[in-house]
Amino acid sequence: MAEVRVLVVDDEMDFASTLAERLELRGFSAAAVPGAEEALAFMRQAGCPDVVVLDLKMPVIDGLAALDLLKAEDPSMGVIMLTGHGSTASGIEGMQRGLYDYLMKPVEIGELIDRINSAAARRRRG
Repeated sequence: MAEVRVLVVDDEMDFASTLAERLELRGFSAAAVPGAEEALAFMRQAGCPDVVVLDLKMPVIDGLAALDLLKAEDPSMGVIMLTGHGSTASGIEGMQRGLYDYLMKPVEIGELIDRINSAAARRRRG
């Protein structure tokens, strides 16, 4: 199977960069950006990732609005919301908008990797 490409979108860049590094160490191709606008610019330059790990609470464009923008760019891309500020309502709304999965911080890296692999496999199956 080809290397899974992951984009981490979180305004807490220390967290995002560390997560991207941890994913790289586990064989993923991973990058981190601080917001939706940067994610769109990254995708237009480097191509769409297989999976986006997206924060919910971000300044300027929140996670749900970012989800809409990302899915408009590539509807088949798997998007996993990873948040420390979630609610059942935001999870349901995200799923209705095309979110693949919704996880609360802190999350075990193994669980996140399982979800990323599952989202990537679903994308590749079409």
